[in-house]
Amino acid sequence: MSGDNSSDQPQGRLRRMFSRLTSSAEELQAEELRQHTAESGCTPIASCGDRDLVTVAGTLRTVTLRPRAGVPALEAELFDGSDALDVVWLGRRSIVGIEPGRRLVASGRISHARGRRVLFNPRYELRPAGHGSE
Repeated sequence: MSGDNSSDQPQGRLRRMFSRLTSSAEELQAEELRQHTAESGCTPIASCGDRDLVTVAGTLRTVTLRPRAGVPALEAELFDGSDALDVVWLGRRSIVGIEPGRRLVASGRISHARGRRVLFNPRYELRPAGHGSE
């Protein structure tokens, strides 16, 4: 049986290498983000329920200024490889460092607005942009 284990390892490595070669850039980035989320101990966005107190990590895909009830609101879409959520800072027109491509760890209570998960005014930590573990 131990001979079977040693033969499984090279096939597993070959299969992973082949999978990486045939995957799209988006799939590879999503896998990297899922791995980063797991390593950092954060909750995957896909498993966040309504009213849960969570800490999530991911990359900002978009950042827009969208007024809510006449009050400025900075909105960003955070993607962690499993799903996306909106991060909203009410009363802000801009925040230094909040830009597309930037990695972010955010903590707060999940709510739903317009059928999407939302974190309003979260506690956040900016991480270096780019790929790889920092």
